[in-house]
Amino acid sequence: MRYLAKYILDDSKKKMVFLTGPRQSGKTTLVLDLLKDLQGIYLNWDDQDHRRQILKRDWSDEETYVALDEIHKYSRWKNFLKGTYDTQKDKHRFIITGSAKLDIYKKGQDSMLGRFFSWRVHPLCLSELKHHFKNNDESNLDKLIKLGGFPEPFFEGREVYAKRWRKEKLKLVFRQDIQELESIKDISLLELFYQGITERVGSEIVVSNIARDLEIAPKTAKSWLNILEKTYAVFIVPPYGKGIAKAITKTPKVYLYDNGEVYGDEGAKFENLVATHLYKRIQFLEDLYGDKYELNYLRDKNGHEVDFVILKNNKPVCLIEAKLNETTRSKSLYYYKERLKVDHCLQLIKSKVKPQTKDQIVVTSAYELLSMPLESEIF
Repeated sequence: MRYLAKYILDDSKKKMVFLTGPRQSGKTTLVLDLLKDLQGIYLNWDDQDHRRQILKRDWSDEETYVALDEIHKYSRWKNFLKGTYDTQKDKHRFIITGSAKLDIYKKGQDSMLGRFFSWRVHPLCLSELKHHFKNNDESNLDKLIKLGGFPEPFFEGREVYAKRWRKEKLKLVFRQDIQELESIKDISLLELFYQGITERVGSEIVVSNIARDLEIAPKTAKSWLNILEKTYAVFIVPPYGKGIAKAITKTPKVYLYDNGEVYGDEGAKFENLVATHLYKRIQFLEDLYGDKYELNYLRDKNGHEVDFVILKNNKPVCLIEAKLNETTRSKSLYYYKERLKVDHCLQLIKSKVKPQTKDQIVVTSAYELLSMPLESEIF
């Protein structure tokens, strides 16, 4: 059972539950697994028979749980859900799943205010594999780097299968999800733009440079990056600069939810893996506890750089540097530790090392740290 199961069931007793996340990250499978042991019904808007049932609200009083998938494709879905929930919340518990479009539209909708809790579903990570699948194998780190964390290719375990699976998934993202969100005339050019992003993972993304290479307007490129983020193809890690000299860089970094799509050296792939794990953890903690978490990075024009800085309620609480094998503490960790007054600093190493603390900077194995329970604050 996936890591969110117990929280979904608990929240569904109080409000509707919205599940969003990357395509094929396991949202539907999670819901179907939940319903195996419960009295409930699953209906998918993409199925014509299910669609008729949804519009007629054709489920019995005995169906305690009503799971509606892809309902956001119905043009009046917000009012439909509001009316359904308000009149049936004493009889039924509602779980709503869907694509990134659902995540976009639920924001700022006054009609839905106070009627739902939301959870963001991410691909598999080391912590989930260890604590929810009882799979505590150190080789999982390399598997996640090579195959990515999406359940189907990961558990299949073959790189060729993962490549074939990924090709079809990307086709659906670009030809269906994005087109439903935005009308883009030359989708093949957007695919080239995305390819340019995959080649720059771990580096600052100067959108105007990619725009120049593709001969498109910088404004268009900026819009496309926003679309890729909204459809869960990428996530953006902005620079942190509050309270630091103006020499700090203002260009964002971009990472991929699917580690298998990273085109680069081993260092870039490892950094992406760390980014996905940290991003999943802070979004889980945010959804669970209600605190505001952010993932940023640090770099100034003098070359001082730290891969990640985690903010809790707008305050830097942890600095994290990702290294393949380098156990000598990063000078930049010292530099920003003093300027930001951050007590918790980590240097994560891909290779196996014993935790070593000096000057409040911990050098430790990425596998050991990232395998800790998601509920625990490691920073």
